[in-house]
Amino acid sequence: MALLPIAKLGNPVLRQIAAPVEPSDIAGRAFQQLIDDMFETMHDAEGIGLAAPQVSSSQQLLVMACEGEHGFPETVLINPTILYYGPHQVENWEGCLSVDDLRGKVIRPSMVRVQALDRHGARLDMEATGLFAVCIQHEMDHLIGKVFLDRMTDLATLTQLEEFERFWQKQHAEVI
Repeated sequence: MALLPIAKLGNPVLRQIAAPVEPSDIAGRAFQQLIDDMFETMHDAEGIGLAAPQVSSSQQLLVMACEGEHGFPETVLINPTILYYGPHQVENWEGCLSVDDLRGKVIRPSMVRVQALDRHGARLDMEATGLFAVCIQHEMDHLIGKVFLDRMTDLATLTQLEEFERFWQKQHAEVI
């Protein structure tokens, strides 16, 4: 496995529409290696989600994992589509491995139903709630050329990481 360079805000790959993955490519050694490398990169950077465009691969692939009480298991979503957004909205602090040292509040639906292919090309149809649902939406935004800053409705909450940790983190334990 290898650590991949993370594309940072300003890199054009982050503003592109990602291409669908050909199902016949999923079982290939190179694609499976990309998945492994993305997980290693995400864990090394202490993230809970990573989209392929963030490692300069403009294809519809997401990896996610979060340990802990409100966490979720290792998940791979290929060519994901959100079929349903729950009616309730939640506001969470979000950050991004491609947007260094910033946090901001984003409002998103607290539940989604997603269809995708898994790591082996099998069809997935799943519901996610809470942090998992927010993470899915955050990572799927990368597939359409969006970052969390684009979803912020109030830039007054945009905060440098050091100040977030100093003033806000204790009040809000969950951050994407």
